[in-house]
Amino acid sequence: MKSTGIVRKVDSLGRVVLPIELRRTMGMDVKDPVEIFVQGDRIVLRKYQPACIFCGSEKDLVEHGDYNVCRACIESLSQE
Repeated sequence: MKSTGIVRKVDSLGRVVLPIELRRTMGMDVKDPVEIFVQGDRIVLRKYQPACIFCGSEKDLVEHGDYNVCRACIESLSQE
């Protein structure tokens, strides 16, 4: 993991502001969803990219209710 040298304080509501330079570098815009992960003692933020619930593919997705399923998995499921 690469350090940016940027330090921010958590406010009373638990929020942290991501600097504009960092958001631009990561291709993040206002109201873009952010995914939160925990790796040991680290909190990792990542721009959310929807993926298939079965295989994790981010290509050719179809929304089914609250879930994303890729066409390859839909085809595979329909053959079973």
